[in-house]
Amino acid sequence: MEKFRIAIVDDDYLIVSLLKSFLEQDLQLDVVFETTDGYQLLQHLEAGAEIDVLLLDLKMKTIDGLEVLRHIKVKNFDLKIIVISSHYQDNSVGFMVKEGVSAFIPKGMSPFDLVNVIKQVAVTGFYFKPDQVEALRDQISSRSPKPILESDESISDREIEIIRQLCQQRTAKEIGETLFISQKTVEGHKSRLFAKIGVKNVTGLVVYALQKNIVKLEELPLQ
Repeated sequence: MEKFRIAIVDDDYLIVSLLKSFLEQDLQLDVVFETTDGYQLLQHLEAGAEIDVLLLDLKMKTIDGLEVLRHIKVKNFDLKIIVISSHYQDNSVGFMVKEGVSAFIPKGMSPFDLVNVIKQVAVTGFYFKPDQVEALRDQISSRSPKPILESDESISDREIEIIRQLCQQRTAKEIGETLFISQKTVEGHKSRLFAKIGVKNVTGLVVYALQKNIVKLEELPLQ
């Protein structure tokens, strides 16, 4: 059974300790780092720590969550980020996606639902609630053109199919089995797509696919 390494950053020590205790009841989740200080997280990452999913609060005393996001984006650390905030607003979803966030959820979410979100993000790279997709509808231009496939940096038919599969929350292994290619080949395509499109994660690919009409909003699997 695959285990996911989790880090928790929140300025409320009680929330951190309770959340750690709850998450570690699930055998797939291993809380490998927890802190109330964003600086400590950044130092931990700079030291080479391996984290699969970061649970990040926005409002903290020493360094706020937005500053943590900026540092992670600049350093290009390899982890997925779930922002959990009492300052949640639907109209901030687009901004969070731009900052490299894989999921943006309110602190009032059920801890059982949170476990499902963590696993979904760890496996597929993104999580959207239905109302967030509705908010994104207003943030994505309806006049966005279809992909132009003519330059050296164009998106190939195979890459378009991989984008569609990723938007359906399929893993690299599942995509490889569907397209009769290796998981490693899928990961290579995904990395090149990040570079071509200029995004940091699968969430960015999903938004790009919506903007370019590669997928439609109603085609996204939502919970």
